[in-house]
Amino acid sequence: MALSVSERRTWIGKPFTAIGEAQRADAKGMAFGEEGYKMRVITGTARGRKLTTPGGQDVRPTTDQVKESVFSVIQFSIEGRTFLDAFAGSGQMGIEALSRGAEKAVFVDRDPKALQAVRQNLAVTKLTEKADVMATDTLSFLERTRQRFDIAFLDPPYQTGILQRALEKLPAVMNDSGIILCEHPAEEVLPEMIGDFAVKKHYRYGKIMITVYSHKEVEGI
Repeated sequence: MALSVSERRTWIGKPFTAIGEAQRADAKGMAFGEEGYKMRVITGTARGRKLTTPGGQDVRPTTDQVKESVFSVIQFSIEGRTFLDAFAGSGQMGIEALSRGAEKAVFVDRDPKALQAVRQNLAVTKLTEKADVMATDTLSFLERTRQRFDIAFLDPPYQTGILQRALEKLPAVMNDSGIILCEHPAEEVLPEMIGDFAVKKHYRYGKIMITVYSHKEVEGI
């Protein structure tokens, strides 16, 4: 179901719209309470469904506005594809992909509370049958899996070095037509090349950066 490299060469994604720090803090559809952040599915079959992630200082969910911008970039590459939600947290990115027509999503996290949230959110959105939830750390998963992915989203704990380690292993599990998206601090510099994948775009949102990789032979993303 993956797009060929030649097909991907002809596709141009929509640009992101810059989002300021205050806007990100007030991202619509998100609130924080005793049970944690409340989010929603933006569009697709599960549109409007509320999602939950456990609260706590280590919880740092992608805002709805940043999420919507990410999906505007990959909107024509989602339907029928396989999506990897690494460091899944609540699973909101993979669930958004499934809601928008992805054939399958794989959610990887080792935190029991995160895994519980992913399973609950999949049940609420009625997308469980299209999902695999893997209770393991992302690095181990990338080393062992035989699956291949069309889109991968990585949003690990900041400034730990784990993103760079995951990126080293990721090209081996990506289809040549694949897209890799990384959320990280704006001051953190990622490698220009990982295997045959090259940085194609950077999008900044206040203190947050989204870096996009695709195959070096693909023009644009």
